[in-house]
Formats: sequence, structure tokens, C-alpha cells
Amino acid sequence: MNENAFERAKCKVLLKQHDPHGFGTLQEKTVHAVMKLYYEPNEDYHEVPVEGFIADIYKEGHIIEIQNGHFENLRPKLAAFLPLYQVTVVYPIPHAKWVLWMDEATGELSERHKSPIKGSIYHAFPELYRIKAFLKDPNLKLIFPLIDMDEYRLLNGWSKNRKRGSSRYDRMPLALVEETVIERAEDFMQVIPCELSDSFTVKEFAAAAKIHRDLAGSVVPVLREIGLLTRIGKRGREYLYEVVEN
Repeated sequence: MNENAFERAKCKVLLKQHDPHGFGTLQEKTVHAVMKLYYEPNEDYHEVPVEGFIADIYKEGHIIEIQNGHFENLRPKLAAFLPLYQVTVVYPIPHAKWVLWMDEATGELSERHKSPIKGSIYHAFPELYRIKAFLKDPNLKLIFPLIDMDEYRLLNGWSKNRKRGSSRYDRMPLALVEETVIERAEDFMQVIPCELSDSFTVKEFAAAAKIHRDLAGSVVPVLREIGLLTRIGKRGREYLYEVVEN
């Protein structure tokens, strides 16, 4: 992790933008643009045609893809790239997040309100589930930057206050807090809490990891898919799992 390089990338993106708020005027979203410059400052290596696709970054046989979500769209690229190249997928995760609401009609901007949810690597797993078939490929590397950020949302939802079902306009990165790097499937062992008993349910995994049960419901199947957990039976209506000893 290089905080100075992150600040340089952030400043370069903001200087390119002409909106008085300093975001949202590029063809790509701000977090994506900053991450691309952070991982490769030389823009000659950006947006390079490779195997019928456009790679975010291509340099000396190494591809970097910056994903802000929708990992299902990444599957065709991974199928084409991984047999031939080293591929790094970067998925920025909001760490601390402040939400600002924008009124499209008036341009009015609300005060910043801090979200009670603090992001962690666990929040990547609903997306990782969409590419679970590729996670054991030796040519695949994953990086999860935790970033403090402001999130700007449009007041265009269906609820009375227009917030539910609203659209995200853009996200402004504030600070790079941490990076988690996964170079092989076994590196995911770091997300398995030490406090777990020898056998456990998804609910018990959630409690040990201090995450919501629904989120644990995405984590456990991915860890099982890559061979770190195995299902050993049931306790009542819930499946039991244990860590696979290597």
C-alpha cells in the first residue's frame, strides 16, 4: 500500500474534472479512474485491446481489471485472459462511508451523513460468488483496497423521501486505509475467524466474523467452492461445516 501514490492518483483525476464539485464528469466513475492511475500511473498502458476485449491496464503480459461490482460481466474476460496472462482483479470496498443526497431538479446537496456500515473484505464475497469458478486459477490475483469515501446519491427513488431505490451518482475516494491481497486460493484462510469451533453453521460463522448472517451466506459457499471448508452434516435445519486441514 502506498498512500502517497494514492493521493497523487486522486489529485490527477480531480484536476481533469471540470465540475465545480470535482467529480462525475469523466466517462468513467471517479473511484475507477483513481484506482487505475494508482496501480499504473502511465496512461499509455490504460484501455488496451487484448483478446477481443479492452483491458483496464495491460503491461508486459499482466492485466489489471478494476471492478466496482457486477462481476458477472467479468466472466467472459477472465475466460479469455486467464489461460494466457497474469490477471489481477481490483475491487475497491468502502471502509468508512459518508452519504450525500443530490436533488436533480435544484442541484441542492444534503449534509454528509456517515453510514453505520464499515466495509471489510467480507463485503467482496457476494461478487466473488459470481466468479467462483475462476478463484482457484493460478493466474488470478485479487486485491481489495479499503477506501474511505463520500457517496453521492440522486434523490430519484420510489419511496416517499425518494431514497429507496435511488441511483448512485458517483463516489469520491478520500483515503486508502488498507489493501488485502489474495495471490492464491489458500490466502482466503485469513477470513476464517480463529474463534470458530471445529464444526459450525453459517450463523455461527457470522457471529465469529461479526458480520450479518446474509453476508456470511455468501462467504461460506465461496470458501467451500475453493476447498477451504467442507460440509459435514446438519444440526437441526442448518448445515454444518468444518475447515479443511491441508
